[in-house]
Amino acid sequence: MAWMTYVSHWFEQDDWYEGLQRATMSQVRQVGLLAAGCQPWNKDVCAANGDRFAYCATLAIYIYQLDHRYNEFRLHAIMAEHKKTITAISWCPHNPDLFASGSTDNLVIIWNVAEQNVIAKLDNIKETPACLSWCWNTGDAVAFVSQKGPLLIWTISGPDSGVSVHKEAHGFVSDICIFRWHTQKKGKVAFGHTDGSISIFQPGSKNQKHVLRPESLEGTDEDDPVTALEWDPLSTDYLLVANLHYGIRLLDSESLYCITTFSFPSAAVSVQCLAWVPSAPGMFITGDSQVGVLRIWNVSRTTPIDSFKLKKAGFHCLHVVNSPPKRKFQSSNKNHYMSSTSEAVPPPSLTRNQAFSLPPGHVVCCFLDGGVGLYDMGAKKWDFLRELGHVETIFDCKFKPDDPNLLATASFDGTIKVWDINTLTAVYTSPGNEGVIFALSWAPGDLNCIAGATSRNGAFIWDIQKGKMIQRFNEHGKNGIFYIAWSHKDSKRIATCSGDGFCIIRTLDGKLLHKYKHPAAVFGCDWSQNNKDMIATGCEDKHVRVFYVASSSNQPLKVFSGHTARVFHVKWSPLREGVLCSGSDDGSVRIWDYTQDACISILNGHTAPVRGLMWNTEIPYLLISGSWDYTIKVWDTRGGVCLDTVYDHGADVYGLTCHPSRPFTMASCSRDSTVRLWSLIPLITPLQINILADRPWEEIIGNTDNAIEQASPPLLCGKASKDIKQEVEKLTCNPRVKKLRLFSECLSSPGGSDNLWNLVAVIKGQDDSLLPQNYYKGMMHLKHLIKFRTSEAQELTTIKMSKFGGGIGAPTKENKLKEAAEIHLRLGQIQRYCELMVELGEWDKALSVAPGVSVKYWRKLMQRRADQLIQEDKDDVIPYCIATGDVKKLVNFFVSRGQLKEALLVAQAACEGNMQSIHVSTPKGASYPDDVYKEDFNELLHKVINELAEWYFQDGRAVLAACCHLAVDDIELAMAYLIRGNELELAVSVGTVLGEPAAPAMHYALQLLARKCMMIPMCFPSVVYRNLAVDLLLMTPDREVHLIKLCAFYPGCIEEINDLHKKCNLPPAEECIQLAETAQADGNVYETIKYYLLSQEPEKALPIGIDFVKGCISNSNWTLDTVHPVLDLMTYIRTEKLLLHTCTEARNELLILCGYIGALLAIRRQYHSIVPALYEYTSQLLKRRVVSVPLKIEHLSEELDAWRACTQSTKQLSEDSPYVPPSDSQRTVYETLLKRLKEEPLKGITGPDYVTGTNLPSHSDIHISCLNGLKIQGPVYFLEDGKSAISLNDALMWAKVNPFSPLGTGIRLNPF
Repeated sequence: MAWMTYVSHWFEQDDWYEGLQRATMSQVRQVGLLAAGCQPWNKDVCAANGDRFAYCATLAIYIYQLDHRYNEFRLHAIMAEHKKTITAISWCPHNPDLFASGSTDNLVIIWNVAEQNVIAKLDNIKETPACLSWCWNTGDAVAFVSQKGPLLIWTISGPDSGVSVHKEAHGFVSDICIFRWHTQKKGKVAFGHTDGSISIFQPGSKNQKHVLRPESLEGTDEDDPVTALEWDPLSTDYLLVANLHYGIRLLDSESLYCITTFSFPSAAVSVQCLAWVPSAPGMFITGDSQVGVLRIWNVSRTTPIDSFKLKKAGFHCLHVVNSPPKRKFQSSNKNHYMSSTSEAVPPPSLTRNQAFSLPPGHVVCCFLDGGVGLYDMGAKKWDFLRELGHVETIFDCKFKPDDPNLLATASFDGTIKVWDINTLTAVYTSPGNEGVIFALSWAPGDLNCIAGATSRNGAFIWDIQKGKMIQRFNEHGKNGIFYIAWSHKDSKRIATCSGDGFCIIRTLDGKLLHKYKHPAAVFGCDWSQNNKDMIATGCEDKHVRVFYVASSSNQPLKVFSGHTARVFHVKWSPLREGVLCSGSDDGSVRIWDYTQDACISILNGHTAPVRGLMWNTEIPYLLISGSWDYTIKVWDTRGGVCLDTVYDHGADVYGLTCHPSRPFTMASCSRDSTVRLWSLIPLITPLQINILADRPWEEIIGNTDNAIEQASPPLLCGKASKDIKQEVEKLTCNPRVKKLRLFSECLSSPGGSDNLWNLVAVIKGQDDSLLPQNYYKGMMHLKHLIKFRTSEAQELTTIKMSKFGGGIGAPTKENKLKEAAEIHLRLGQIQRYCELMVELGEWDKALSVAPGVSVKYWRKLMQRRADQLIQEDKDDVIPYCIATGDVKKLVNFFVSRGQLKEALLVAQAACEGNMQSIHVSTPKGASYPDDVYKEDFNELLHKVINELAEWYFQDGRAVLAACCHLAVDDIELAMAYLIRGNELELAVSVGTVLGEPAAPAMHYALQLLARKCMMIPMCFPSVVYRNLAVDLLLMTPDREVHLIKLCAFYPGCIEEINDLHKKCNLPPAEECIQLAETAQADGNVYETIKYYLLSQEPEKALPIGIDFVKGCISNSNWTLDTVHPVLDLMTYIRTEKLLLHTCTEARNELLILCGYIGALLAIRRQYHSIVPALYEYTSQLLKRRVVSVPLKIEHLSEELDAWRACTQSTKQLSEDSPYVPPSDSQRTVYETLLKRLKEEPLKGITGPDYVTGTNLPSHSDIHISCLNGLKIQGPVYFLEDGKSAISLNDALMWAKVNPFSPLGTGIRLNPF
């Protein structure tokens, strides 16, 4: 097993624990990702294979994979090994896990998608691989070519590995645009050239160089580049070619003859991309380059059969997916086409016209504006669409001051885009063509304008509502403007700084206020947030300057020296007057105090120039920096300590910005073309717990002077927290509820917390009129859903409908059937008429007269039509299901397509009685009361809600999953999802407000939070955190046992320990020894262990407790509930006592028993991903440590195999591993196991944990889990050796069932 390979060396010896560090996790958590768009520079930048597709941004490759359960594509990985522009990608035709890519730094890489790693690299090539493709005739060779040639073939492995030159494909007269291997004819390859010609090479035949130029170019020197080239998959010789101006031709590569030239509706149309449709012989598609029009063609016609506009932006490239997404929906009817006369009618065959119009298949579409989508041609709908994306370096990002849900980004691609951070979609984009945009600045207040700084067009002001530039500034001439800053204290002033050495201050109406001259280029400037007339600049001459705008002088007030290379950005502290920071190319960040005229701190740690800088707006000493070394660092400026380093970006980090109303949420942008959202909340855990424990204000909010004292706990000092305090203090009744809500919204990251609190308010009976406007945009309580959607429907007075296109005339058979049908109708034989109309595909005519036969027949016909439309995956099915009241079928249809919100709407409408089932006939006149149907619908509704919640949850959005359950008043499940998403503070806040129904889950969350307090790194033993843990536990009803655990674990001196005992109402440590001895004499094992643990000799508890547990599990009918409480209590022995040499044997036995009992708990809680690792951990310890426990390795293997065999049917199986039923002996072992486990007492807590950010891929180094050998997706948790890593999800689950580290050291995990 992979796990053994990674950690078996830990188990070789017993006593090597000294010097280990504590297990850690990142203090900065990624909570959102805006992926880059598809680059428009190169040709082959999208590819697909099976259930994956990929596209290239400039520096990274994005891989999307189909999630079969929800029938949707999700971002699976970002491959970011290339450091310069990627030129092409190609998927291996023989192995769906492999693909190749090339880049302008003369590099070709082979990737394994499943393992997300590089498996081969070729970096010694002389020319840029402009085009590249896997060789179809061999399994492990990639061909690539520079613009001039020759064609090089890299054999990756085997005896002939290395690079060879194609014997004939060289010495071209015209540059190569594109080349394609023939998929059937071995070794045959075609090249398209810039002069419009084609070159064809095939073994054993004469080579054809520069042939088949378009007729209009013959005899001229003009170029008409080949933009696309594809071999006909059904022919050895036919080739489809597109030229930029001439259009599309079908060529015969043998006879060198043009078979067909295809005509476009307008001479203005040009085609950049085309593809054959493998599932429809003779059909191909093209994408227009001016506007996003997709055209469908058949080789038998010179004009398009159909065309539809998909986007405003033109196509850049497209690719037809070989195997379209599989639909999991299967109708329950075996035969969909049984007629009511009991004779089977065959499925209606498509007419030629329809067959032409609707080729089945999915197309990956990439557009010139960076948009990427997967389009279902048959159903005429997007399965996935990402409208816009930056395709180049993003230099700057800023939240909108008065609407922080909007984030603006400025890019090298010449556009500013504005994103909704809740949906991560672009809502506005600037007109473009601005050259490079280096910086942006929002207008203050609600002006809805953005100022931008460009490389060649001066500065501009863009009105986002009007969508146009309303002003331009050109004072710097043609020089690039590196930074622009709109004063937020005085909205009339704007500052710009430029390569011309000036920082210019002007008013909005164009009046020049100051022109501050510098000796060299000025790269950054920043207005003071405490003094509206102060501005600082960063200059190429290595100095920081401060100017006073209110004076008439153009000389700086202060000049700060110290950096050894150019200074880029400068930022004033929002909380400390006169303090500012600067980032430099020397890799350092310096903190300057204007009032002391000095540098007060130097932050060293970056290994490359520093670009992004951001002060936190609540904690005055917290500073974040981003660098060309690809990292983001978080600093405590009091001692110059780096608190955390984030490696997730794949290139230089340029911009950092703080969310105005959520001060611990920030965004970053990078040369990797992504924007990422981060949560800094783990940095202020004690503060959050102070709020939950209802500590006094002075332990939550402080002044800046107190907060910046060395080693003082974090205190909030900013505007957001002071506003909360003011609002809470106004209230006379129940201020705690308001305080919890406001702080919860302020301290959590975007992504559902507002929605959650709105639902809590609805459940607590708040008046609907007090609900905020954005409530209706999120997950509504179901009592509002139908009401809101009805009023929304009334507002929509016009609905655009599109019909499928025309085509070729109907065949004669159709006419004959129509004639026959008319005769049947005239003879009154309505049923025959209907059946013939069905055969002709004229369903509407059949259904309109079907009631003339009977309502029963009409209903059956409606059901047949619905079944057929479901098979075809058509939205047209909806009215048929609703008319016949077939709610279940419609809900299942929506669920199968992943349209869970639609399913929810229908199920709720049915529950409210809006869907009438047509009861055609009931046996013997019986009738079913309406509440039977209502009960059915309620069950259906909860099924859909559970599915929707699980979809959110597995996407790493636990808060929205909890919202789903609150929407149907299921408070227990909502709380369980928050706990499983590790949103413990939110669970306690919400649970406190919701009261009784939330209490059991809230108490569990409080216990986990107390564990978190017990091990806050480097702070325990600390009276502050010890008391916090006690306060949290005192809020729970069955607190005694948890307080005992806390006291047992606390490692202070005897006075502190006794003080803690007193606070917890427990006897002093000296007294506990006597109580333990008395309990032992009375034979009370639990009390004996309890008092020994609380005494100064806790190690005496180990042999007693271990002997008790061993005695229990030697008995055949033991249960988990008899053993676990005793074992769990023993695990709280102080770590330094557990690691004593005298405790070696007892420690080893304790670790083994905890491993085994942990595995059983993991089975009970359905923590499937860690069950095998826990069994393996226990087996490794048994094998390598000298112990006597009643467990055998063979018995553990037998149990694990039985668990695997009996649970595999419930887990999703891959197509490669068919279902093998468990044997009788395995069933017996598993049944015995289940009897021991009993049920989990807390509702909904079973199932895996998924924290926020679980599905967000990183660009950075890949971490491999030591539990299973697989790549870790999402947050990583490092174990105590500082090298071994597991996913945070696995760490949370492991710690909940076994508190000791997977490395077998006896050190406790605390990932909460």
